[in-house]
Amino acid sequence: MIVRRRSVWAVALTALSAVVLLSPAGPVTSARAQTTSRDIAGAATASVEPSASGAASKAVAKVKDAATRAADIFRRVPCLSPKGVAKTMRSLPHVARKLAEHRPVTIIAFGSSSTQGYGSTAPEFTYPNRLAAQLKRKYPTADITVLNRGRGGEDAPEMLARLKQAVIDEKPDLVIWQVGTNAILRNLDATATVAQVEEGISRIQAAGADVVLVDPQYVPAVNQKGESAGRMVRLLNKVAGQHHVGIFPRFAVMREWHEKQSLAFDRFSIADGLHMNDWGYACFAQLLGDDIIRSVGEAQAGVSVPSEVLTYQPM
Repeated sequence: MIVRRRSVWAVALTALSAVVLLSPAGPVTSARAQTTSRDIAGAATASVEPSASGAASKAVAKVKDAATRAADIFRRVPCLSPKGVAKTMRSLPHVARKLAEHRPVTIIAFGSSSTQGYGSTAPEFTYPNRLAAQLKRKYPTADITVLNRGRGGEDAPEMLARLKQAVIDEKPDLVIWQVGTNAILRNLDATATVAQVEEGISRIQAAGADVVLVDPQYVPAVNQKGESAGRMVRLLNKVAGQHHVGIFPRFAVMREWHEKQSLAFDRFSIADGLHMNDWGYACFAQLLGDDIIRSVGEAQAGVSVPSEVLTYQPM
C-alpha cells in the first residue's frame, strides 16, 4: 500500500509542477486550465488500482481539490491583496445556511453603472458575471444565481424607488449594494443619502437577505470631490456597522492599488476617469468573491466550512 500511495502523490506532484511551469509563459485560457485540471485528476485516479485503500482514495480527493484550485488560479487576474485595508465583511448566515442545505442561492448585485458594467468590453467581464463564475468554481455543485440589477446614473433615491421590484421580489439570499458615487458627483446631501441606504438595508433584512455594501470607487472623477467622497465613505462604513451588515471597502482597496501598489489610474479605469475597466472589475470581483467565500466559511463554522480560501496572488 505504501508503494501505491507514493505513486498517487508522485503523479500528482509531477502534474502540478507542469501546471506551475506553464504560468510564466503567458496567460492560460479557461479551456486550457480546465484541460490541465482534468489531466491532473485523471492521472492521479489512473495510478490507483481498484483495490486501493481508503487512505489512497483520500489522497486522490486531495489531488483533485488541488487541481481545481490550480485551474482557478489561471482564471484570476494578477491582483495583489490590499495589505493596508481592514477586513470589514461580516458573516453571511443566509447564504451559508442555503449552501449547507444544498438549496439554491440567489445573489443580487444592486447599484449604478459600475454594477451594470459600464467600461467593460463584454458582458462576461462585468463584476457580477466575474463573481458568479468564481463562486461556481468554488461551489461547483451548488445552484448559485447572480442577478445584475445595476442601472447607470442612479443613486440611493432612484435605487430605493425600484428596490421592491428589482431586488426584494426576487427573494434574494444576498444583496450586494453599490451606492454613493453618483451622490458625490451630483452633490447630493450625504446624510440624506445614507438615511435612504439605511431604509433600504432595513427592507432587505426584513425580507430575509444578507447585505453587503460597496462604497465609491477611488478614481480621478471622484477624487476631485475629495471631501465629499471621504465623508460618504465614512458614513457608509458607519451605517454598515450600526446595521451589522458587511461592506466591501472599494475606495480604500482602489486607493491602495494606486498609492501603495503604484498602479496608474489607466491600469484599472477607463479614459473618463470614473468607470472601471476589465482589469478593475476583475480584481474587484475577485477580492469581493474571496471575502464572500471566507465569510460563508465563518458562518458555517462547525457545520460545513468550505475548503481553503484562495489567497490573492499575482500570476
